[in-house]
Amino acid sequence: MIKVAPSILSADYVNLQKDIEKVDQAGAEYLHIDVMDGLFVPAISYGAGWVKAIRPITKMILDVHLMVENPERYVEDYVNAGADIVGVHVEATPHIHRALQMIKNAGAKTEVVINPGTPVEMIKPVLYMVDQVLVMTVNPGFGGQQFLPETVNKIAELNQIKKEQNLNFDIEIDGGVNNETVVAAYQAGATVAVAGSYVFGADDPAERITAIKDATK
Repeated sequence: MIKVAPSILSADYVNLQKDIEKVDQAGAEYLHIDVMDGLFVPAISYGAGWVKAIRPITKMILDVHLMVENPERYVEDYVNAGADIVGVHVEATPHIHRALQMIKNAGAKTEVVINPGTPVEMIKPVLYMVDQVLVMTVNPGFGGQQFLPETVNKIAELNQIKKEQNLNFDIEIDGGVNNETVVAAYQAGATVAVAGSYVFGADDPAERITAIKDATK
């Protein structure tokens, strides 16, 4: 069964604590926090202060996804604020090894992220040092997009490398995830599913979390 990481990008900002408590009680394991700088992606979102404010209200794993240029500048701020996992894009820094090392040294779990147009080959040199790989299943920056089915091949490729090299990282997917699109990704090897509008856009977020889990039993 896949682990679920609701994305607060689609939550109600005015009633954020209420929405976080809903998905926490519904059995979500992670809370996904998309950080955007208006440069690497067009939109702008949460600073480290948001993470610091969220940390005391939930025991869920805080999964911080840095969609920012030169993420090394911010890594320590987010770890100090309470992030459990920090994800950095291979496309956002010429020093991906150093960025991951900084996350580890700061005391959080490491995640490398790849966009739909980026081949798995680009992250092979650092797979041995990560706790999680995030495969973007839409182009990053906005919620509510449709899942790109061609990304399933990348999940399968990563899963194959993981087995061949006896590595132990989670494979997370993000973008267009619902109880239908999650099935092929799970079968290919995905272990964590980020879901935003599918969960928070529903009258009953708990029902949607259950639907994703039931689809991957």
